[in-house]
Amino acid sequence: MELPKVIGHRGAAKRAPENTLAGFRAAAALGVRWVEFDVRLCADGRLVLLHDDRLERTTNGSGKVRAKSLHEIQALDAGAWFSAEFAGERVPSLEEAIELLAALGLGANIEIKCARGEEAAAGRATARVVARRWPADRPPPLLTSFRDGCIAAAAAEAPELPRGYLMGEVRPGWQGQCAALGCRTVHCNQRLLDRAAVARLKRAGLPLLVYTVNERERARQLFEFGVDGVFSDVPDVVLEVA
Repeated sequence: MELPKVIGHRGAAKRAPENTLAGFRAAAALGVRWVEFDVRLCADGRLVLLHDDRLERTTNGSGKVRAKSLHEIQALDAGAWFSAEFAGERVPSLEEAIELLAALGLGANIEIKCARGEEAAAGRATARVVARRWPADRPPPLLTSFRDGCIAAAAAEAPELPRGYLMGEVRPGWQGQCAALGCRTVHCNQRLLDRAAVARLKRAGLPLLVYTVNERERARQLFEFGVDGVFSDVPDVVLEVA
């Protein structure tokens, strides 16, 4: 699996509103080849691009994402909070995101978010949409989640889609779980890593991707340690040392 050294985090989260089509266009203009974004189920079972389980931070709406339909969520403004330049930007559906990514020639890391107890539904739904809508002539996206149940469900629904093992911290026994889920990459918080920690993680023999790296010198250091790729809110800054 060919992975870029720099992946735009939530599009390019410091350059345009996160998890929006405008963010993907900004990332492409900055020169990235892949973006990362989050998906969540809404009330009607459709998937929308939102990081939080509530709407307040990144839209002019309120309440839980899971309590609103796609139509209700797409009536909200998802750009004005960032700047007036992006006023009127909508929350995209997963299908809309895939269509634009294909047009821009961007690859993707799709992080599956969900409420506790909904791992299977979220994992299956995400994998189903990706398997049906992602262009067959493009390298498939990488599916990740902090909830192993999401990845297990995605694997059962569409085993051909590549999966990555995402950790907030390095947990005991992570290698066995990573292997059981058939993951092809390892993802970790860069704040936990020094040279020795990177070496330990790399012994698994899988590409190591780390989040979220916004400082040029830290990116340079991590690449020197042997990290294979970084997620960044300012990919243009990190690309300078990649």
